[in-house]
Amino acid sequence: MQSKSLSDTDKKVLNNLLLQVEQKTADFMGYPVSKDLDFSELMPFLNYPMNNLGDPFVACTYDVGSREIEKEVIAFFASLFRAEADDWWGYVTNGGSEGNLYGLFLARELHPKAMVYYSETTHYSVQKNLHLLNMPNIVISTQENGEINYQDLEETIRMNRQLPVIIMANIGTTMTEARDDISKIKSILKKLAIKNYYIHADGALSGSYSAFVEPRPAFDFADGADSIAISGHKFFGSPMPCGVVVVKKSNRDRIARSVAYIGSVDTTITGSRNGHSPLFLWYTLKKLGLDGLKDRALNCLETAKYALEKLNEYGIEAWQNPHTITVNFPSPSARIRQKWQLASESGWSHIICMPNIEKTQVDDLITEMVTELLVTSK
Repeated sequence: MQSKSLSDTDKKVLNNLLLQVEQKTADFMGYPVSKDLDFSELMPFLNYPMNNLGDPFVACTYDVGSREIEKEVIAFFASLFRAEADDWWGYVTNGGSEGNLYGLFLARELHPKAMVYYSETTHYSVQKNLHLLNMPNIVISTQENGEINYQDLEETIRMNRQLPVIIMANIGTTMTEARDDISKIKSILKKLAIKNYYIHADGALSGSYSAFVEPRPAFDFADGADSIAISGHKFFGSPMPCGVVVVKKSNRDRIARSVAYIGSVDTTITGSRNGHSPLFLWYTLKKLGLDGLKDRALNCLETAKYALEKLNEYGIEAWQNPHTITVNFPSPSARIRQKWQLASESGWSHIICMPNIEKTQVDDLITEMVTELLVTSK
């Protein structure tokens, strides 16, 4: 007969893990995860096996899920990203990487002979996705700030102009949060008379709040994107990784197929999908609303501005891309990087000023960095 409760040893394991998670959560500033979470009202739902099988817009035999909630979430983002009123579709994913995989999959089905172009600062998962989909690709150089080199892109497409074009555009690169300008990319395709193309926008972090930035970056459907993927656990916040992908329904319809076993349509990457994730996203969207989300974004931008000014004030060579929440600076010691969990690459580190980051935390980090510099200079 199975035990109905954990042993004291197992309870101790859980308690130790909770203490570790609490401590590590309090310290990190180098990765884009929101920590200002209070989902206590949703805890009862964790006692149920919520599974959003199949297409969120098609009824399913398995009905313990959050399908109606998920449709509201997708409708919100379709509007936010200025999709055409009668031509959008999407679903809640396991994260930005799945959203990118879906965008590339849809692009490949539409243009099976296309060449994929993406910059050298593109998220590492994209190369893996291209390998999984067996799609030919060319890496484009970047500008100093991490944005794609438009001249290199134009020249490279020109050399392969006999092929359809698939663009993986970065709406916020991993290290510097550089945004590729979709309107400029569209101009290049028009200049080269490319008729068959597809543009996917990887907006994992930056795409989540770019609609609230003024001037508004060129990143969404109105600017020329054919699909957009974002992460849900970053700017919005969620206890589990999740994301949203929005595409043109007219494109999605070309790959859908009916599945009798679930009584629905197979249009997503995974079979079983987390039915809790849409609920947590919906809860945040309803609590904050558009005005609250805009205030959330402006607060992040203000904190980033403060961090940049303070770092420069103390002689630390910090910089950021315009209207972003990522601040870059020369990497401090391994001890500081480990304590504050700072993402680092090629001698540079960054902090990402998420909604929960307080100016006092920025001050504490800078104090440690300055103290360390003073000690090493003696």
